[in-house]
Amino acid sequence: MIETTLLRHERHLKNLALLLGVASTIAIVQNWYPLNLFLSLPFCLIWLAMGWLHSERQLKWINILFAAFYVYGIGRYLVLGA
Repeated sequence: MIETTLLRHERHLKNLALLLGVASTIAIVQNWYPLNLFLSLPFCLIWLAMGWLHSERQLKWINILFAAFYVYGIGRYLVLGA
């Protein structure tokens, strides 16, 4: 069921990931911390789902690694504050 939903919405999810990636890059360049973390995590999760959908092993593991970094960064920001 999840794979069917992903397949049905793959194009929209990839377009959303593109927008999130561009916005995240702008946030990094403009030094809008922690906005870059909050934009990068869903970007990464979308590509993680696309890796699972198409059995792209390397893409899956790279995005798991980056998702863990973003979750760590967001958690650190929330615990330590601004």
